[in-house]
Amino acid sequence: MTAFPTSLPAARTVALRGGPALRWGILAPGDIAKDFVRAVHTHTDQRIEAVASRSLERAQQFAATHGIARAYGEHAQLVDDPDIDIVYVASPHTEHKRLALLAIAAGKHVLIEKPIGVTAQDARDIQAAARQAGVFAMEGMWSRYLPQTDVMLQLFEDGVLGDVRLVLADFATIAPTDPTGRNYNPDLAGGSLLDLGIYPIWFSQLFLGAPDRVSTFGSLTTTGVDAQTAMVLEFEGGAQSVLTTSLLHFSPERASVNGTAARIEVNSWFVVPAGFDLIAPGKGDKRLSFVNDTGLEFRDGIAWEAAAVAQHVDDGLLESPVHPLDLSIEIMTTMDAVRRSVGTLA
Repeated sequence: MTAFPTSLPAARTVALRGGPALRWGILAPGDIAKDFVRAVHTHTDQRIEAVASRSLERAQQFAATHGIARAYGEHAQLVDDPDIDIVYVASPHTEHKRLALLAIAAGKHVLIEKPIGVTAQDARDIQAAARQAGVFAMEGMWSRYLPQTDVMLQLFEDGVLGDVRLVLADFATIAPTDPTGRNYNPDLAGGSLLDLGIYPIWFSQLFLGAPDRVSTFGSLTTTGVDAQTAMVLEFEGGAQSVLTTSLLHFSPERASVNGTAARIEVNSWFVVPAGFDLIAPGKGDKRLSFVNDTGLEFRDGIAWEAAAVAQHVDDGLLESPVHPLDLSIEIMTTMDAVRRSVGTLA
């Protein structure tokens, strides 16, 4: 166990500008793609050069809105574009694997918006294909690249927290109830778990690894997707994670890592650029506060992920050193167990 520090370590985040720049193509111009383009073009040297949709008109509208040079009405046209270095897959969950494999087969590096697929097997298939093709592949768990995440992990790795016994995290919001939309449509792998619940599970596995036992309590919507789920993950040695997610209500969206020597309490919206407190309980609690003073808010934080991916590719890496595909597979394995228990996966 390490003594309580007098100051917090500096974040080891990649420089947003001045590093290598890639030429990006986007498959599927939806809301997350819109935020990705805005973050990348505003805060980094990365550039989106092309976008593809099954609707050429939709791709052209997206390209015109966001200053993108080329628009394609077929996904294959984009992955075959010789002036594209890397493809960002921003489609609904059920298309992640297909589009990732399409890009990989064309020899493109690929960043797949989380979740990497619908099941752990999807993740394994993507990993195998990328390794065979010798291209970089990563799940877009952009929260891993935020400054606060790096600082929290440094404190954990340095032993400041002592023995971590409990992780708490929740992520819930009210989603549109359109039965044909991505949130409530089972054919699009809707529900809160794959869209929102993956963040608490990821956060837990950062500090405690893969669980030994998974207990869940949940309910389904009338369309058959998971509406609300509480998860208790148990680990050898007795540590636990208590995680919640829902489409039915708003929540504080906070997280904490609780150890025998100190705890971390992350401010609301723990998955975006935020602050946190490091607290050593006792008479006159010792407390250090990490403040997000970067000026980047909400999904602006995607910029760190994009710049880091460009650096990984420039370094000749085929996977992220901090969010490797084996970790994505572990997270999806936990997700599979939760979804089977809730009743949305056979």
